[in-house]
Amino acid sequence: MSNFAFNNPAFKQQDPRNVATYPGGPQAAQGAQTASFQHGAMDVAANAQLEGMYAAPPAGAIETDRMSVEDTVWKTAGLFAILLVTAAVGWVWTLGGVAAPERDPYSDFAPNMLPWIVGALGGFVLAMVITFTSRRKVRPALIFAYAAFEGLFVGGISAFFEVLFPGIVIQATLATVSVVGVTLALFASGKIRASKKATKVFMIAMVGYLVFSLLNLVLMWTGINQNAFGLLSQEIMGIPLGLIIGVLVVIMAAYSLVLDFDQIQQGVRNGAPRQFGWMGAFGIMVTVVWLYVEILRIIAIVRSN
Repeated sequence: MSNFAFNNPAFKQQDPRNVATYPGGPQAAQGAQTASFQHGAMDVAANAQLEGMYAAPPAGAIETDRMSVEDTVWKTAGLFAILLVTAAVGWVWTLGGVAAPERDPYSDFAPNMLPWIVGALGGFVLAMVITFTSRRKVRPALIFAYAAFEGLFVGGISAFFEVLFPGIVIQATLATVSVVGVTLALFASGKIRASKKATKVFMIAMVGYLVFSLLNLVLMWTGINQNAFGLLSQEIMGIPLGLIIGVLVVIMAAYSLVLDFDQIQQGVRNGAPRQFGWMGAFGIMVTVVWLYVEILRIIAIVRSN
């Protein structure tokens, strides 16, 4: 599983012979339908009712209380709207109310780190709570709070980098939107699909990247490596290591989006309850924020050389 947000049976491929293990699974309804059809042939009134049902417009997620792609898209848009609002708060909070272009990167400017800390820690704690409690019940309020904390983090880190490298935020935003848009277009057209082999490679690469990131963080904290980006600032044949690793990480994040889209489709096929659309939206937000931060760092490393 690529994204911990989808660690729920509702998003896993189901064996039709088994009973779904997630709340509100479709098997109970199917059993009731089977029993009703065992009474024999339907009468004229039942036929008329069926004809009326077929003539009616298709039911949406609200009418069926089932997860749908369209409903998940709207939920995702809502979460990103919350993120953008709190990102603006984090931006202003970090800069102390002064616009980034008016800051002199060579002055004694000391950004307020509180938005980063509050956003990162709050987002991490809520992500763990949401993930481990979603098997029992999906709580949209917690997901809203997660989006708000992530906004503080994104706004804070964006403001800091914008002071050091004017224009970097719009560059990173456009690059992120481009990667997400291309990935979605390729997935929708069937050009790329998740596979077991590719997912195994992805998981191995993720573990390796996490180990490298932790090592780099320790070296920076202990002062062993005092470069701005730690090991990522080192050069190989004149190319920053951060650029090489960053490109690989962006590819990993793009594949993670493919897995997210695939698991949302699986949830729809499984007839998962509508509330699981919030988990799909949450999973996409986790991946997109990761992608944005990685692209932001790649551009910063390139522009600092």
